[in-house]
Amino acid sequence: MLGAEPSRSWRSFAAEIVDLADVHDVTGVVFVGAMLADVPHTRPISIYVGSENPDVRAEFTVERSSYEGPVGILSVLSEALEAAGVPTLSIWASVPHYVHNAPSPKASLAILEKVEEITGVSIPRGDLAEEAAAWESGIDALAAEDDDMAGYIEQLEQARDTVDSPEASGEAIAQEFERYLRKRDGKSGDDPWRPPSA
Repeated sequence: MLGAEPSRSWRSFAAEIVDLADVHDVTGVVFVGAMLADVPHTRPISIYVGSENPDVRAEFTVERSSYEGPVGILSVLSEALEAAGVPTLSIWASVPHYVHNAPSPKASLAILEKVEEITGVSIPRGDLAEEAAAWESGIDALAAEDDDMAGYIEQLEQARDTVDSPEASGEAIAQEFERYLRKRDGKSGDDPWRPPSA
């Protein structure tokens, strides 16, 4: 389905979709979408996969959204379908907010890859890989002509690289903390967890 976000009569709209799902014996629905985020166009597209359905979360090892705030029609439809017994799964791509005025073939490609991974259904890509590369090159060209934009993108890249670095993993942080405790223990001779005796 493709159309404008309904701002009125959304309850009726959702009821019609639930009726269609019933008529066509739909056994599950995968919603896909994109959200604007502080992410650089030069890095892989971040994908969020989630479900409000506990069985779906268990089967696909995905999480439940912790988002609280305004929602759109996809959230309304998801709630209506779940209430009707049709499990749902949502796949969202984070796209750079500074290029929000154009479709992102790079995000579309990332979403298709995730849909294929989860469903096992092979999806033809057509020219999407080439379009994604051209999209990224086009933004590179714009940034090359705008120092402020280039500087901002560089900041986003550094932030993303920091988050994605192996040093940012929980295990790496725990190992670093253990090293710190061993050093501290070696210097003072005291057990870091026990207060010194009087």
